[in-house]
Amino acid sequence: MPAQFNQLEPQSLVDAFLTHPPHGFAVQSTTDGLCFFYTQFDLLTTLDAAVRQRIVDAFAYRYWSKLLQLSSCFVGTTVSEYSILPKNIQAAQLIEDIQQRGHKNTLTILKDLPLNSPLLSRAENQYSQQLIKLAKSKGFIAVEGQALAYVAIDFKDRDEYLSRFSKSRRKNLKRKLKHLQQLRVDIVATGDARFNDALFCAQLYQLYLNVYQQSEIHFDLLTADFFQQILQDQKAAGRVFFYWHGEQLVGYNICYLYRDNLVDKYIGFDYQLALQFNLYFVSWFVNLDYAQQQGLKFYIAGWTDPGVKARLGAKFSFTQHLVWIQPRLLRFALNRFKYVFEADAHWHAQQ
Repeated sequence: MPAQFNQLEPQSLVDAFLTHPPHGFAVQSTTDGLCFFYTQFDLLTTLDAAVRQRIVDAFAYRYWSKLLQLSSCFVGTTVSEYSILPKNIQAAQLIEDIQQRGHKNTLTILKDLPLNSPLLSRAENQYSQQLIKLAKSKGFIAVEGQALAYVAIDFKDRDEYLSRFSKSRRKNLKRKLKHLQQLRVDIVATGDARFNDALFCAQLYQLYLNVYQQSEIHFDLLTADFFQQILQDQKAAGRVFFYWHGEQLVGYNICYLYRDNLVDKYIGFDYQLALQFNLYFVSWFVNLDYAQQQGLKFYIAGWTDPGVKARLGAKFSFTQHLVWIQPRLLRFALNRFKYVFEADAHWHAQQ
């Protein structure tokens, strides 16, 4: 595989996405390693929650909602934090290739281009800036993307990290962390023999579905086969953090050691137990402890729940999506109203 820009996760995770794509997705990749996926994209997916609800409540929504489902080609994957791009493709050539694919789809979207990310090199950030500038000159619409949470591992232990919070927040977090005393934490490498147990893997997949079903955004529903492949991968430097109360599995999260980072990818919860033991907060500090003990640079905590993660001390790296819209009238309309698709940017501005 040629060298890639913007990659924060092992290639085997991308390979699993290509082998077992999410439900309703068709995928392709080039010999250079550029990935594409095709799906019917619901325009309401990334709207501000309040705007989305007003549209859903509108008269006869169920009859005209299919008009919001557009045939779409995405450049990238849903398992990588940023859009992974081959280093050997010039920006002008990449934009031309994307426009060629755009003739067959209503939307063509180069997703999750990093904006001055501290997690990447100067060359990677400069390439993204070059792409964005060139694409906008060619008629692409730049839409603000989501907020990727991260924490720099620049503290010697948990107490030093907690000392950065206000007295009241520190007290609240310490109260929640007491639940860790009631849990057993197992950290298991992917490829371990226990992931050969089909019933255990089915249980883990169901806990993932619990999280997916309660999420506000339903876009990429990963398959059980995808999870089986990544859990049985011995070479990916994956770590699965299990949280047990007695013999009951409260929840887990799947992380990867890559480029001196701990990259948090997937979680699964038994929600009744997870809420009882404040597992979201407990697991955050267990992950930070592990990253610090391993001498890593960053804990990369994903895209969801930016408000909660900000209260836990995260900083954020933002992205842009470059959108090519084939019908000119639709291009004009969406350009006028693109701000309603930039929920995380609005949240960040309000902070």
